[in-house]
Order: sequence, then C-alpha cells, then structure tokens
Amino acid sequence: MTSVNTAPQPVRPHALPAWMITALACACQFMVILDSSIVNLALPAVREELGFTPTGLAWVVNGYLLTFAGFMLLGGRAADLFGPRRMLVAGLSLFSVSSLVAGLATAPQVLVAARVAQGVGAAMMAPATLAVINTSFTEPNARAKVFGAWSAAGGVGGMAGAIAGGAITTGLSWRWVFLINVPIGAVLIVVALMAPAGTRTARRESLDLTGAVTGTAGLAALVYGVMQSADHGWTSVPVAGPVVAGLLLLVVFGVVQARLAARPMMPLRLFRARGVAVGNGMLLLFGAIPIAMWYFTSLFLQNVLGHSALQAGLGQTPAAVTFLVIARWAAPLLPRTGVRPLVLAGSACFLAGFGWLAQAHPDSGYVTGVLGPTLLIATGIGLTFPTLMAAATADVAEGDAGIVGGLATTASQVGGSVGLAVLATVAGARAASEAGASSSPAALATGYDLVFLIAAGLGLAIAAASMLLPRHRRD
Repeated sequence: MTSVNTAPQPVRPHALPAWMITALACACQFMVILDSSIVNLALPAVREELGFTPTGLAWVVNGYLLTFAGFMLLGGRAADLFGPRRMLVAGLSLFSVSSLVAGLATAPQVLVAARVAQGVGAAMMAPATLAVINTSFTEPNARAKVFGAWSAAGGVGGMAGAIAGGAITTGLSWRWVFLINVPIGAVLIVVALMAPAGTRTARRESLDLTGAVTGTAGLAALVYGVMQSADHGWTSVPVAGPVVAGLLLLVVFGVVQARLAARPMMPLRLFRARGVAVGNGMLLLFGAIPIAMWYFTSLFLQNVLGHSALQAGLGQTPAAVTFLVIARWAAPLLPRTGVRPLVLAGSACFLAGFGWLAQAHPDSGYVTGVLGPTLLIATGIGLTFPTLMAAATADVAEGDAGIVGGLATTASQVGGSVGLAVLATVAGARAASEAGASSSPAALATGYDLVFLIAAGLGLAIAAASMLLPRHRRD
C-alpha cells in the first residue's frame, strides 16, 4: 500500500516545485479534454475545405474519442512499466506531432489518421498525469488539492472547447484548432522532462501482450459499436456486431488477467481495494452526467430557446466557473470528511438540478429555466468528480499508480461514450413520439427533459453506490 508521509513537506524532493507539477498535470488534462470538443464548431469549415462526406466527417471527432478510450488501460500500464514521466513525454510528443499533421492536412484521410494518433497520445498522457500526481504528492491534503485542480482543468477544457472552437475558426482558420497545440505541447514537454521520474513496476518486466491486445481491442470495439448507434438501431449489425465482439474480447481479457498472464497488464488484485472497485463503478455511472449537463443543455439552448452556438457556449460559462470554484473548494475537505459525504452532497445537487432542468420548455427564460439548475448541477460535478477520482486511485502501490489512473479515466470516458449514445437515442425517440413533430422546439424539449430525468436517476444510483465505500478513516 502507498505509505502516507505525515511530515509537513507535501511533495517529494525533485527538480520542480509543487505548483509547477500541478500546473503540468492540469495543462495536460486541459489539452486532452479540450481536443475532444474544440473541433465540433470547426466541422463545417473542415468539410467545405477538405471535401468530407457526412459520414466521414464524424470520424474527425470519433477517431479521437475511440482511440482515447480504447488505449487508456494500455497507456496506464505502460506508465507503470516504463515510468510516468517517460510516458507523459512520449504522449505529449505524439499529441503535438499529430496536431501539427492535422493542422496541415490536405486530405480527409490524413486528418482522420492524425486525429486517431492524437487519441493515442491523449491515452498515454491522461493516466501518466494521474501517476505523476500520485507519486509526487503523498500527503493527503496536498494530493486532494491537486486532484481538485486536475478535475477542474478537465471540466474547463471541455467547456472552453465549445467557445474557443468557434472563435478560432471564425477569427483565424479551422487549422489553428489543431496547430495551437504545437507550441503549448513543446513547452509542456520541456517541463515534463524536469518532473519526477516516478516508480517503474519492474525494470525487467515485459508488457502483457495478450492482455494489451484483448483489452485495447475490446474497449475500442465496444466504444465503436456504441458510436454507431447514432445512425443505426441498437439491434442492427453495425451496432450489435462490434458491441458483442467488444464484450467477448473483454471477457477474454478478464480470463487472461485472472488465469493465464504471468504478469498481467491489469492485475485483478487491484479490485480487492474496495475504493478501486466501487470508485470505478461510480465513475462509470458518473460519465453520463457531464454529458447530460454540457451537451444536452447546449442543444436545449440552441434548438429550443433559439440561441446561437456562441451564445450557448457563453450561456454555460457561469456553470463552468462554478464547477472550477467548487472543485477547488471541495478538494481540501476530502481528507477530513472522506468520500461519502461529498458524494451524497453532489448527488443531492444532481437530483435537484436535473429535476429543475427537466421542467424547462420553449417559453422558459434563460435565468430561471437554465442558469439556476445548471449552477446546481455544476456544483454537484465539482463535489463529485475529484472525489470519485481520488477514491478510485487511492490505497494502491506506487508501481500500480499508472494502471489504476488509466482504469479510472477509462471508466469515466466509457461511461460518457455509452451515456451519450443511449441518451441521444432516448431523446430522439421521445421527440419523435410527440405527434411526429420531432424537430419542433416543443417536441425536442420533451426529449431533452427525459434525458435530464434519467441523469437525476443516475445521481441517485451514485448516492446508493457510495454506501458500499469503506468508512472514512483519518490519516
């Protein structure tokens, strides 16, 4: 188990001060999440200049999300085997180079390939940043504060993407949506090279190739199949085929890890820690909540209330600021209160906020119909997300920090991908049932309202799952 240092110094001695390690981890997380959303508003310009087909254009987004989710476990285990700093530098390098290729792309195939490579780089970076945090900050208060900042950086990155994508595309070019990553990535690589190296699991240990192939292919197939549900029915071959194949591969992955691999990629002994097992289950449920908040509220503002894309982004800015403030404020409370009280408080905010938001209709005003409930929901996300990440990555050996970080990020990412597909299907079906007028603001509002009610139910499920967590004990 990771030992707890009770000395006043919160960070191990190394070349970088604590604030710079925190800034490095937050900047990497910001970039990773930013690139999952910043391209959305640039897609029309991309399609016009490069000649994408409608189906092909979707892969500018899906290519990134697919490899990001699919390669996360592999990236986490690689951080343990080869060291988190080495993997962070490698991930940043791949991410920056592929961003340059994307920004200079002159053919659709080149841009999609670059986005796929970006996703692999992001899958290397995200668990490595968590491993850097876990191996650098051993004092509970210091670690909790950094988790809060890291979580807030991701949330703000997702929100900033909705605004920055439109602004950059309008003011400069869609190419700068990608090219802006290059100078930022170069600076972060220099900083990462000075970060603590962290602990490698075993310097002579090789990667579990069978586990890597089955685990990565299983996750990728599952996420790919779920992504197809937006255009095909859940029982259709394009959806059911990859989903079933992905689930079967994940079953094989579990058997390999439990019985066949001498040195498994994801040791199942990690799930003996109740925080890891329950925390990842809660993150899987939680993944759909930010989707319901940011994605469907943006659609409600545009399709029901008639706001422009930029107005919708600005309309969500107060919630993003609230999330940032609450995540930073709640983090220092975690070592004193434990996980359960913060999760229950966050779940109460989800229940109240989504319940309120589900009452919105075409005649609702922005302040009373959207702003009020989204501030409540953002408060819940700020209380819950860093808390769940801390719970899911606590009480593990330092040499397992990378794979546990990758597992936690994968749970959240897969939960979000599946949640988006399911909620979009539910919203579309409910809107279509409204006298066949599925595109009218009133019909669309009924679909979004149902999504918000489901999200409230997920908040209740997370609260119930928190009862399975071990009681808080003071360090």
